[in-house]
Amino acid sequence: MTKKPFITKEQAEEIIRRFPTPFHIYDEKGIRQNARDLYKAFSWNKGFREYFAVKATPTPAILKILKEEGCGTDCSSYSELLMSKKCGFEAPYIMFSSNDTPSEEFAYANEIGAIINLDDITHIEILEKACGIPETVCCRYNPGGTFSISNTIMDNPGDAKYGMTKPQIIEAYKILKQKGAKNFGIHAFLASNTVSNDYYPTLAKILFELAVEIKETAGVEISFINLSGGIGIPYTPDKEPNDIFVIGEGVHKAFDEVLVPAGLGNVSIYTELGRYMLAPFGHLVTTAIREKHIHKEYIGVDACAVNLMRPAMYGAYHHITVLGKENAPCDHKYDITGSLCENNDKFAVDRMLPEIETGDILVIHDTGAHGFAMGYNYNGKLKSAELLLREDGTVTEIRRAETVDDYFATLEGFWDVI
Repeated sequence: MTKKPFITKEQAEEIIRRFPTPFHIYDEKGIRQNARDLYKAFSWNKGFREYFAVKATPTPAILKILKEEGCGTDCSSYSELLMSKKCGFEAPYIMFSSNDTPSEEFAYANEIGAIINLDDITHIEILEKACGIPETVCCRYNPGGTFSISNTIMDNPGDAKYGMTKPQIIEAYKILKQKGAKNFGIHAFLASNTVSNDYYPTLAKILFELAVEIKETAGVEISFINLSGGIGIPYTPDKEPNDIFVIGEGVHKAFDEVLVPAGLGNVSIYTELGRYMLAPFGHLVTTAIREKHIHKEYIGVDACAVNLMRPAMYGAYHHITVLGKENAPCDHKYDITGSLCENNDKFAVDRMLPEIETGDILVIHDTGAHGFAMGYNYNGKLKSAELLLREDGTVTEIRRAETVDDYFATLEGFWDVI
């Protein structure tokens, strides 16, 4: 099995004549269709809203596309809040979910009307001192232990730094109500990159049952439930992708079983998807520039972990297509490497691929989320450009590549001392 790039060799060659590799490129048509499918899958809930996780792809051109498709933004820092505001997002289309939050960031989030999601019960006092208690507020839940589906452990919330225990969150709602809050939400993130149609419905039922318990014990009616992220994508070509329509119907079933009988049938459902919304619709395009034949066979490319950190950081798999050789036999074993002075700077290890020659163009798949965003400047490397493949087939540069002047820009008087 394999993955098909959304650009051909001929398209790539034409693009490279204008924009040298490496670069990230995004598929506008795919992004828009995916967003529309998500909204259709949850159309049964009249208050549904997607808050795209800005940290996954903090690129204004992408955020504006999602805004046009009805999405909001999920922010975790002042910079992300400011970017959302400058991109035209307004209350209540901005969610602020952070941890170890500086007081001034709470104040700015409140100033622009963002829905503030409190990570800890101690943050109530901090929020009140920073800007007062807003009418609408959300609290983040952590049930602890492990999170399992059908006896399969999906993740370990008990080791996560995020969220409140059940006693804490119930007490938090009591305090917030006493301090004047009127609209309340629940938020939770229990597993990452799940390739399972059962994750969201299982999580939803947990949060729906919590909402009923909060109503009964704290006298607080929940207005919205934010299922956060966690819906993943199949990075390897042998896995079936999630079916968002099956997922949406599974959440609908839990909603009708738990919330409706408890008189909470008007609760709005929110999501905060990043990887699911963008990852499949981004490629890192790079050129093979070196070969090395020692104890192993190496192909050096002009991209490195600066452009895509996930393989180096997590050992994550990203599928690779050698453009123009899609039908050639994968009978050569390579490590695909970048130029950093770190041995983990590898996009693939012992990967079976077609024979690669200097000048071949490689597409590294599924980099639309947590790709460019995780870039850095180790070894003085510069971040690449970001491009957008428009629906009409044209290509636009939506972020230029960094220059050496950018790299030195924060060094006061640098050019005066050399």
